[in-house]
Formats: sequence, structure tokens, C-alpha cells
Amino acid sequence: MTTKESLPTKTQAATNNALSNWLRNSRRAIWPLAALALILLVDSLISDNFFGIRVVNDPLYGGHLYGNVIDILKNAAPVLLLATGMSLVIATKGIDLSVGAIIAICGAVAAVLVGKGDAPPTLPVPLVILVSIGVGALCGLWNGILVAFFDIQPIVATLILMVAGRGIAQMITQATIATFVNEGLAFLGVGYIFSLPVSIFISLGVLVLVYLLVRRTAIGLMIESVGANDKASYYVGINARLIKLFAYVVSGICAAIAGLIVAANIRGADANNGGLYLELDAILAVVIGGASLNGGRFYLGLSAIGVLIIQSMNTGILISGIQPEFNLVVKAIVVLLVLFIQSEVVRSSIGRRLRRTT
Repeated sequence: MTTKESLPTKTQAATNNALSNWLRNSRRAIWPLAALALILLVDSLISDNFFGIRVVNDPLYGGHLYGNVIDILKNAAPVLLLATGMSLVIATKGIDLSVGAIIAICGAVAAVLVGKGDAPPTLPVPLVILVSIGVGALCGLWNGILVAFFDIQPIVATLILMVAGRGIAQMITQATIATFVNEGLAFLGVGYIFSLPVSIFISLGVLVLVYLLVRRTAIGLMIESVGANDKASYYVGINARLIKLFAYVVSGICAAIAGLIVAANIRGADANNGGLYLELDAILAVVIGGASLNGGRFYLGLSAIGVLIIQSMNTGILISGIQPEFNLVVKAIVVLLVLFIQSEVVRSSIGRRLRRTT
């Protein structure tokens, strides 16, 4: 009788525990979601028909959806890919400043291999994609080896490739903008599936795959353990070097896929401007999503919300008519306000003042 009665009790306890975990994670998402809603509200006040979506007929891809919201999702795709890999790197107490340069390198590789201008492709498009992703993995492997095995500070180790990467991309393209007309490769950036840009599906697919990899296996727990205390994780049997190497390789692969999308968008590879400053947006998105630069816990879903916050802000600035020279200043001010909204110190201070007034 005691055993039969204990089963419902254990089941109820497990259910309550799962519910409490869900509520705790939901509370963590409240402030990023509130910031996103506020920015979208301001955008809608700037533009009368901001949320309007219409169908546009394209002679190549047929009817597809068009509007500010679709543009936000499409333009956010490369940054979402970078933020996905960056979340793992930051969770290991690292940083990857080279992802923008990796975008330039992998975009250049794809543009050259698929054939410049009207030239026939050197390799089939699927193989071009695999080679470009492989180059990104090698770049991530390089960063990981410097950080994990040579114990070089992550900001310095990745700064090396950040500086040299664009030079490598220029050598690949022979210091020109390598253009191509191959519609198979261009489809990654300008194509549509179910009336939506294919780049949205690519970025979401990578996000889901990485989420399943780190949250449905022990890898995510190992990453958080290494970021919290790599020496302590060593004593419980976790190979901190391999975990760090894994995080940087994933970051390199994500940057390579982003590079393919960026190159496909313009049907060419611009070694100087491809992926420029996107590493900063990716880092900012991860921080807005609640991750700490001191390592440990990371939240892929909240990083995605951070990406949407940044892109919604960029779109709002673009449609507001603000002079270009003030764009970055306005963006910095808005980002600072968003971080203030999420700051526990600011919220607790406001709460204490409200309690005093009441």
C-alpha cells in the first residue's frame, strides 16, 4: 500500500519541479520580450503600416510575402547564426571576434568556387557549400586550438583571425568583389520557401539542431560546467579542452553558413565589408539574452530574442529617416536603455523607490 501511494507522490513532485523550472525560465524571458515589444511599438509609431504584410509576385520565385516584419526576420538570419555559435563560446568563458572575418573568408571561397561572373562553376553547388562550411570549421578549429591547447586569451586568439581573415579573403578574391550568377547558390540568400525567405528556415534549422545537441545531450551541461569552473570540471572527468574546441568549431560552422547567406544576398563576396561588425551584434544579442561574459549558463532562445531586438532597432532607425551619421549613436543609446531595462540592479532600485512612495 505504501509503495502504491508513493508513486503518485513522486509523479506530482516531478510535475511540480518541472513547472517551477518552466516558470523560472519564463520569468527570465519577460524582460527581453518586453524590450522587443517596446521597440516594435516605437517602430509602428514611426511607420504607419509597419506591421503590414503583402504578397509580391516574383517572376523567378512566384508569390512571396513582403513587409517590414519579413525584412526583420530575413536580415536577422545571419546574426542569429552567429549568435547561436557565440552563445556556446561565451558559455565557456570565451569570446569569438573572428566570426565577421570568417563570413568574409567563406563567402569568398563560395563565390570563387561557384565561378566568377558567367564562368561555369568550378564545383557543383552542394560541394561548394560543403567546402565553405568546412573552411569555417577549420577557422573555428584554429581558434579553439589557440584557446584550449595554447591557453591564449580568447579575445587575443580570435583577434588574430579577425585581423588576418579579411586579408585572406582578399587574397582569395584577388582584391576584387567576386560576383557570380549561379542561381543555385543565390537561392540561399534570395530564394523563398512557402512564401518566406529561405534564409529564415536555414537559421532556425541551425538553431534547433544546436539546441537539440546541447540540451538533449550532456554537452550543454559540460559547456556550462567548463565556463563556470574549468578546473573543477576537470576533476569530475570533463575534458575542458575538447569542450572549448567544440564550441569554437560550432561557432566557425555557424559563421560559414552566415557567410554563404551574406554572399548569396548580393551574389558576390566583398572581402572588405562582408560580415563587417556583425560579431559585435552577435555578442550583444547573447548578452541581451541573459548570458554572462563570465561563462556558465547560456540561453539559445533568449539569444534569438536578442537578435530580433537588434534587428528591429536597426529597421526602426532605417525607416525613421534619421541621418546616417547619427545611426550608430542612436543604436548605442537604445541598446543602453535595453540593458538598463534588463539590469537587476536598476529594477531592484526602481522597486525600492516605488515601495517607499507607497
